[in-house]
Amino acid sequence: MIRGILAIVILDLKRFWQDRARLVAGLVQPLLYLFVLGAGIGASSRMGGGDYRRFIFPGTMGLSLLFTATFSAITIVFDRQIGFFKAVLVAPVPRSAIAVGKILSGAIQSFAQGLVLLPFAPLAGAPLDLLEVVETLGAMALASLTFSSIGVAFACRFNSTTVFPIVSNAVLLPMFFLSGGLYPLDLAPHWMQVAAHFDPVAYSVDLMRGAILGRFFFPVPLSLGALAFVITALALEAVRIFNRGEDDSSLGASRFRWRR
Repeated sequence: MIRGILAIVILDLKRFWQDRARLVAGLVQPLLYLFVLGAGIGASSRMGGGDYRRFIFPGTMGLSLLFTATFSAITIVFDRQIGFFKAVLVAPVPRSAIAVGKILSGAIQSFAQGLVLLPFAPLAGAPLDLLEVVETLGAMALASLTFSSIGVAFACRFNSTTVFPIVSNAVLLPMFFLSGGLYPLDLAPHWMQVAAHFDPVAYSVDLMRGAILGRFFFPVPLSLGALAFVITALALEAVRIFNRGEDDSSLGASRFRWRR
């Protein structure tokens, strides 16, 4: 099983390396949030109790990790369209290895994107000491696994590379805006605070903000437990769907009419 997981991870990382423009393009959106939105709102707001760019840096990190991890799973949809995914499913490896390999490869790609963004922390007014860097890297790794699990669990139910980004954006953007990445959750309306308790992005951003700024909204054990539960549940769901094979009807394509 380990060899199967490594094969899937290496295949996806080779694809990622050959598409290095994606790494550069993936920086544009979080940097726009950080320096353009941060400078604009920060000029008239002291939200977060200090430099606004410093406050939203963990949120922009979460944004980068979320979209990189989720959209790395689009290879599942693309492979299904061209028929390559059938070859993957009939390979002599357990279906669970395919699911775990896809989740790990997406998490590694997301984490790599985060490593590219992390050096911008001092420019955002958030210089980090060694302990803070280690804690931030740990929070980033857990967030990357969570977001990759979300992406794989979504992607394995689609067979159109046109529809997948549209539907996933419709889900991911509300998750990000409810996470408190751009505003303090403790000042948000009560209904938003309640909704944030059901948002895995909120727990991820909160762990990164705690590591960088030393302030948490959720208790750390709650965040760790919630993210571990999401990773486990979505990984098991992906394994269950992969075990059904390549029959479109069993993957929910015909049921939800998610065809191009």
